[in-house]
Parts: sequence; structure tokens; C-alpha cells
Amino acid sequence: MLRRETVFVAIDALRANKLRAFLTMFGVVIGSACIVLVVTVSLTGRQFIVGQIESIGSNIINASPVHSLGKSTPLSYEISLADMSAIKNTIPGVVEVAGTHNADAEVVVDGVEHPVTLNGVTQGYQNIRHLVIVDGRYFDPDDMEKHNKVCLITESLSKQVFGNQSPVGRAIRLGELSFTVIAVFREKVDTLGLSEIQLNSVVIPFPLMSYYTGEDFVSTLYVQMSTVDEVEPGTERVKQVLTGRHPPGSAFVVGNLNGILDLAKLISTALTYSLLIIAVIALIISGVGIMNIMLVTVTERTREIGIRRAIGARKNEILQQFLLESSLISGVGAILGVLAGLSIPVLVQPYLPGNLRVPIPWEAVVAALAVSCLTGTFFGYLPANKAAALQPTESLRYE
Repeated sequence: MLRRETVFVAIDALRANKLRAFLTMFGVVIGSACIVLVVTVSLTGRQFIVGQIESIGSNIINASPVHSLGKSTPLSYEISLADMSAIKNTIPGVVEVAGTHNADAEVVVDGVEHPVTLNGVTQGYQNIRHLVIVDGRYFDPDDMEKHNKVCLITESLSKQVFGNQSPVGRAIRLGELSFTVIAVFREKVDTLGLSEIQLNSVVIPFPLMSYYTGEDFVSTLYVQMSTVDEVEPGTERVKQVLTGRHPPGSAFVVGNLNGILDLAKLISTALTYSLLIIAVIALIISGVGIMNIMLVTVTERTREIGIRRAIGARKNEILQQFLLESSLISGVGAILGVLAGLSIPVLVQPYLPGNLRVPIPWEAVVAALAVSCLTGTFFGYLPANKAAALQPTESLRYE
């Protein structure tokens, strides 16, 4: 147990050298703040990256036929609407199945031609690909069944062709067909052109696409599973159904985003550990600074130590006094560092995107406080032990 006198002496010693104590403490402040900020930034980054991938569809399986370079692919090798129906009816856990067929085309608006990517989609495509309708409405069942000549266009194409005016209800011509624009849309998460949705995409019902191209098959098949856990077994089942329904020699690429999701988490974890090592190094450097300053302090206060020993202070009390001083420096520094580390994310939160929230890493707060206090105690032990080992007679003669 610490005696009250020992506590008061330690506090008075630090108050007598406020500037030195603060400068020594500053390294601990930086180290503690770094630990909190590193974990905060890491968790925020991981949350954002994983959220982006999951928004694209962490429970989505995609499949497409393999086309031989320079050779025409037999129609029997393509993915048909019957394949989609078989997958939905035979594989457990399937929530939705949709397909898309893509082609390059040109649309004509007010006599001006615009190159576009034409996407013919089946029912359920919006739910799987998370298309956000900015203006207008999505296809209804009648549009699909009655082959209504309606289309959706991207925001980029809308601005390019119609400027600031609403394109809903306007007509565009595609070859011999005239379509009515019923909506402007965007992807919920921008795939940067890596999916079938491009900047200048026109989406039409699949039956119309089949009529326009004369091709009654899908380029890409999407299968939505009920849970993420069913994605891996579902991927194998989809591949089995497709290969079983097509002639020998046909090949399909069947995949999902789980691999990318796991890789993103792994990279985030590795980055967190790397930055934490840097923060711990900063704390170690601050601990060495505490030890150096305390060694200098012990030397400067040799006579004071001798006087305390002469009037009855024991070695253990001297040891506790200097350990307390180093622990106070590191403890107060840790508290200030944690407060700084927590205040910075709070200050920048208003400037972040609306869907991005900065988590409060309470584990990092506890870790920063614990590691910082242990650092002060560990590195303060050598000076404290040196002070406790001084002989009273020699200390009183020290000049």
C-alpha cells in the first residue's frame, strides 16, 4: 500500500517541474492517440470496404459461359431461360434468379446518335443488382409480359442526352424501334464499369432484347442466395446444374464475391496490425524518454533522497515514489492521448459521406490506457530502483 506521504511527495515533485513533466508526457500522448486513431481508421476503412462489397452482393452467385477466342459458340452452350428456371427450382436457398444480355448499340435522340451499352434484363434484376431509381419507375410485370417498348437510362446518359431536363416520358430510337424512357437509375454501389452496367447504359426488358438481337439467351446469370453461408455450396450446385444441362465441351465461369470479401478483411487486418506496431514503437520511444528523464531526475534529487532516507523513509517507499511519478506521467499522458484520439474522429464525422459512420473503438481505448500505463511503470522501474538503492550517507554528501 502506498503511504499518503509518498503520494504527496511524488505529486509535488512533478508540480515542481511542470514543463519537464509535460514534455516527457507528450510522447505518451502521441503514442496513445496513435493506438486509438489506428484502430478507428482501420475499423472505419474495413467497414466502408466490406460495406461496398456487401452492397454489390455478398450473397450473389454469378455465372457466364466460356467463349472460345475466335470461334463461334454453339447456341446449346449458352445459358437459357430454362437453365434459370431449373436453378431456381432445384437449388435450396435460392431467393431470386435473374439474367442479362448485353450488346453495343446506338440510340438516336432528336436526330443525334449516342453510343450506348444495351442491357436486356429479366424480372428480378433490380433486386439482385440493387438498382436505385432516381426518377420514374422500374419495369412492372406488364412491361415484361407485353413487350412494352420502355427503357431505363443511367444518370450519366441522361445528363449527356437530355441535360438538366427530366427524360421520363421522352422517346429514344434504337434501330427500327422507338422506346419511351420510364426511369433514370444508378447503381447503389458504383462498380466503376466492372459490371455490365456502364456509364451510358440503356436497360430494356429481356423479351425486347431478344427481339432486337435475335438471341434468346443471357450473357450473365445472377443467383441470389438467402444467406451468405449458402453461397459457397450454392456456387458448386449452380455449376453442376449448368454443366449437367449442357453438352460435353461447354464450360462456365461460376463465382461469387466471398473471395474478394475475405481478401478485403485480410488486408484490413494486416494493415491494422502494421499500424499498431508503429503506434507501439512510438510508445516504446516515449517509455525510453520517461526512463532517461527519470534517471536525470534521480541524479538531480540525490540529496533529497538522502534526506528522506535519513529521516526514516524505507527503500520500498523511495521505489514507490519514483514508480508513482513515472506512472503518473504515463497515465495522464494516456488519458490525454485517448481524448485526442477520440475527438479527431468526432470532429471529422460531419465531413464524411452520409452512409459512413466512425465507430468508437472502446477496446482500443482500454488497450491504449493499459499499454501506456504499463510502459511508464516498466521503463520507470530502473530509475526508481536506482533511487531506492542509494545509500543515505553517500546521498547526503552528493553535490
